[in-house]
Amino acid sequence: MLRHKLIHPQISSILAAAGHHSSVLIADGNYPAASKRGPRAELISLNLMPGVPTCNQVLEAVLSAVPIEAIQTMKTEDSGPYALDGDPPVWDDYRKTIQDEGLSLELEPIDKWDFYKAVTTEDHVLTIQTADQQRYANILLTVGVRMD
Repeated sequence: MLRHKLIHPQISSILAAAGHHSSVLIADGNYPAASKRGPRAELISLNLMPGVPTCNQVLEAVLSAVPIEAIQTMKTEDSGPYALDGDPPVWDDYRKTIQDEGLSLELEPIDKWDFYKAVTTEDHVLTIQTADQQRYANILLTVGVRMD
């Protein structure tokens, strides 16, 4: 039995094979996971029912298993039906999870279309589709280097 929080065998296998600079997308329930992913990326659908699991729950599991050197989010829109005043509430959850894991990483918001481009690269190895219903919950992780 594994000692870290991540016990999903297929996700563990993909992360074990991922190297430095590989990227992992934890996608919310609205993300077009079938069409916006890298050419080699595997898609694992964990969306059991609305809101289960959340992106933050998956983030907690992944951070326990693999070193991460960068975390990007999809920047909120300034106008239109999906516009928000300030950061989405889920980003505070991410910050707490990152801090609880002992990491000193900051969230790096990038433009929606740049986010899609970042996901569709050769380095993208995995999309984990959740059922998170929060807006702007997508989070892109860059695998780092094990230092110990």
